[in-house]
Amino acid sequence: MAKYNCRKCPGYCCSYPLIILTKKDVARLAKGFGMEFEKADKKFTRPAEGYKRTMRRVPDEHYGKICQFFDQEKRCCGIYEIRPAICRDFPGEDSKCGYYEFLKFERSGQEDKEYVSVTNHTEDA
Repeated sequence: MAKYNCRKCPGYCCSYPLIILTKKDVARLAKGFGMEFEKADKKFTRPAEGYKRTMRRVPDEHYGKICQFFDQEKRCCGIYEIRPAICRDFPGEDSKCGYYEFLKFERSGQEDKEYVSVTNHTEDA
């Protein structure tokens, strides 16, 4: 049983440097986007750190880089229904999401249920 709600999180885990994908993940993405496996594999994945398939990432103003499917305007997963297995399983069966716990604490302290702590923001002097 999950002790957090991913639909209320601004996607901290989506910024992890390595999101490993399986062939089944790529097949799910291909089907979801109505394309052939090979095209999806080439478009959505890249080899990294000894893994054949990892999620491509894009620049993000808050985290530096983030999953290519992260909706940066809404700050949530843009492919939630077809997300990879590693995302579906996060953070594990008996674990809590540390960022979600932090976020709940901050929102409670700020008395703002929409509050998101900006972690990678610099202001112009």
